Amino acid sequence: MPGPIQSIERAAAVLRLLARGSGPLGVGEIATALDLAKPTAHGILRTLLGVGFVGQDALTGKYLLGPSIGELGTDRLDVNELRSRAIHRADALASRSGESVRIAVARDSRITVIHHVFRPDNSVQTLAVGEVLPAHATALGKILLAYDVAAEVVALQGFTRRTITEHDGLDRAIAEVRRRGWAAEVEEHRTGEAGIAVPIRARGGLVVAAIGITGPVERLCDNRLQVHTAAIEQVRAAALAVHRDLTAAQ
Repeated sequence: MPGPIQSIERAAAVLRLLARGSGPLGVGEIATALDLAKPTAHGILRTLLGVGFVGQDALTGKYLLGPSIGELGTDRLDVNELRSRAIHRADALASRSGESVRIAVARDSRITVIHHVFRPDNSVQTLAVGEVLPAHATALGKILLAYDVAAEVVALQGFTRRTITEHDGLDRAIAEVRRRGWAAEVEEHRTGEAGIAVPIRARGGLVVAAIGITGPVERLCDNRLQVHTAAIEQVRAAALAVHRDLTAAQ
């Protein structure tokens, strides 16, 4: 069995030291207190600074706990910030794919749509922002079940003849999502509708949302009901662009 990872233990020790409340500490003070080489302590501090767990006094250069520490255990990413970072990427995805785009998050054990871009064909459509999706029957929900511990299935309700209603079947589907990194739905939530979704990741790889497209089966799937590879790549590219925007802002 693998042993503990020393760099993580050292980072935790730095955070505990700063949390004691004795005021900002310099690199040398931290290195001495933890019996670390000064370059090692500096590398740990710069990494913690980059993710917001440590802050740095502008005048003295000394270190203290950062604002992101207080966010642990609370809402992991402000929904308004996520939407603002993703809005242009979602618009572009709708334009390229010709399908509607939704972004969803897992909150209070529910999969909730936080952003929706209409299909760009001037057809009559209903705004889905705030809609709660069935996790087991939608591509967005499957992504969040696969990667977000806040997501869970309350009941495996059947919506169509293709809906997964057995836990073993859902477990296999989620394992497949993790293996390939994307999820699909083909007439599992609504007859005649298909969907593709991928995770949106923040700094460090944490999944904070899912982004996906939905549209008619005949447009998103081939004659064997397999979703088109080109559509998958379009969604992946949009998610990667959002990831880059999020990490650049953090």
